[in-house]
Amino acid sequence: MEVIILAGGLGTRLREVIRDIPKPMAPVAGRPFLHYILDWLRRYPVRKIIISAGYRAEVIREHFGSRFYEIPLEYVIEEKPLGTGGAVNYALGKTAGNDILVLNGDTWFPVDPCRLMGFHSSEDSRFSLALKRMFDFDRYGTVSLEGNRVLGFNEKKACDEGLINGGIYVINRKFFESQKMPEVFSLEKDFLEKNAGKSVLKGMIFGDPFLDIGIPEDYAKAEEVLGKYFQK
Repeated sequence: MEVIILAGGLGTRLREVIRDIPKPMAPVAGRPFLHYILDWLRRYPVRKIIISAGYRAEVIREHFGSRFYEIPLEYVIEEKPLGTGGAVNYALGKTAGNDILVLNGDTWFPVDPCRLMGFHSSEDSRFSLALKRMFDFDRYGTVSLEGNRVLGFNEKKACDEGLINGGIYVINRKFFESQKMPEVFSLEKDFLEKNAGKSVLKGMIFGDPFLDIGIPEDYAKAEEVLGKYFQK
């Protein structure tokens, strides 16, 4: 399994807590948040991780180097902001397989990637999303799902219950590269919303805890949430 981690976030909303480091390097219990993501992934058959970085990329590379335990780490560095879609497209050049796991470096959603990969294959999907059911929230847009097909993405509003995009994907590399997108584009706005309702886009619901450290309230909970996971 090859994995791309999008780690170019600036952490604008966390400026009072972290300064002059990429958002995935925000400290949690003395370690960068990204450390915990890598530690989760190494529980699975991951053979290479590509870290897509931009702002202060050297901080990430100097900290983690070329290997996390037994897993090789490679880096792609954006010379200019490419957007989430452009960053994925750029990083795909470092991959060799057909189906690649892609995730955000500032969210915690420790799903079983092997299950998501299996779903992607069995559904003959070209782009699969890990979805999370949330209750009583207004921070996130929701995802409309019919069976396993993603029908649409809805704007943020107060919801009693709904599915959100967990920011973890399995992407068929050849399909994604064939879309002829511009160099700079948003994965969410320019790709996912455009393909909603088509058979190529599928969603699988997971019950694992979800945390977005870009939101200060969630960042404050990170030590407790991560501690529970690594006590397993």
